[in-house]
Amino acid sequence: MTSIDSDATAAAAVSRQELQELVRSQLETLLEQNNLQGAKALLVPVQPADIAEAIEGLPEAMQAIAFRLLSKAEAIEVYEYLDSSIQQALLEEFKRQDVLDIVDKMSPDDRVRLFDELPAKVVARLLPQLSLEERRNTALLLGYEPSTAGRIMTPEYISLKESWSIERALEEIRTLANVSETIYYLYVIDGARRLTGILSLRTLVVAQPEQTIGDIMVREVVSVQTDIDQEEVARLIQRYDFLAVPVVDNEDRLVGIITVDDVIDVLEEEATKDIYQSGGVQSGEDSYFQTSVFTNARRRVTWLLVLLLTNTGTSAVMMAQEDVLNQVVSLAFFIPLLIGSGGNVGAQSSTVVIRGINTSELRMKEWFGVVRREALVGIFLGVMLGVIVLGWAYLMQGELLISVVVGLSLVAIALLATVAGSALPFLFQAIGFDPALMSAPFITTFVDVLGVFIYLSLARLVLQL
Repeated sequence: MTSIDSDATAAAAVSRQELQELVRSQLETLLEQNNLQGAKALLVPVQPADIAEAIEGLPEAMQAIAFRLLSKAEAIEVYEYLDSSIQQALLEEFKRQDVLDIVDKMSPDDRVRLFDELPAKVVARLLPQLSLEERRNTALLLGYEPSTAGRIMTPEYISLKESWSIERALEEIRTLANVSETIYYLYVIDGARRLTGILSLRTLVVAQPEQTIGDIMVREVVSVQTDIDQEEVARLIQRYDFLAVPVVDNEDRLVGIITVDDVIDVLEEEATKDIYQSGGVQSGEDSYFQTSVFTNARRRVTWLLVLLLTNTGTSAVMMAQEDVLNQVVSLAFFIPLLIGSGGNVGAQSSTVVIRGINTSELRMKEWFGVVRREALVGIFLGVMLGVIVLGWAYLMQGELLISVVVGLSLVAIALLATVAGSALPFLFQAIGFDPALMSAPFITTFVDVLGVFIYLSLARLVLQL
């Protein structure tokens, strides 16, 4: 991409943000003036996703009013884009029939995502009142474990038979296009609904009239099982650049598809979870301002308590080496520098490795090679930083031996930090935990304790205290 293209893209993004903010502010002003007709006219040319964002930015009292201005068809589209907490709030505002009309027309996967957020008693009240087909579709998805392919798929797809003519297939597409999630991929099944092939709409359109579906379909189909993790599905679609991937049960029967828009949601969800875990924070579904201060504190305190208890190890090491510090008080001046540098080196190493594991670039069987490479990186970093710190310590204290201790300690701590930062995520994965749990705060605390021990032990050895 050229610099001109980059500038144009950035400008477009800025103007779009400004436009969204303008719509929101104008909508709020019109609602304050009770100009409902003006507000309705304002929303006519706006895309559903942008309308949803505008509604989310309104004061709570105005959100239901703005939503009621939409036509039923538009309301269903906009509702699927809204944050789950606002979806729930709107459900409480609507009359029962309004609720049923919206929920019944939602895509099954979006409906299940909403039901996952609603209280169980609300779901139990809504589910029996859905139409028979939608109730069946929703129950099917709810029957699968959360965060699996079966839970995020949609049963709204177009299936064809091998023996059908091109004209027969096109007629089927015309009939089902409006109720299907996508028509760009067409799936071929046999009498037992087993997936036997796939073809694109492009292939179908350019085929000769005398051909059958069996003549033009691709028989080697990439599919996923219903119980596969949603993150694996996302990686598969990303790897092959699919718009959708078929989902089959244990008997290879086609039960649904997962589209790229659902995968984007999965990637965002997984990235959010990993970012929270890397910072030692329990993830939550609600947005920042919709989460109470107490809830925010509760989600953070668990890891902080663990780190607090772990950090007592640093104090214990310093107390055990109290005689060394008493004899050479200036050693204490460099402790924050050393443990801070070691923590940063370890955090960098763990970040690189966790990212590699999550993207499948680094595999469990390669753990030793990864740790060895990171150890070499740690030695190089330690030497480069150690030389600088040695010179700085000498300028500050004028004591060569103390400066040597500081420099050597930084080399050892950097080596320890990279080994710990690369090995511990693999260890967590091996015992069945998410590698992201081995976050930067934990690595930093771990390196702090051992780093102080290494520093004071080297001081005792070099200074012969």
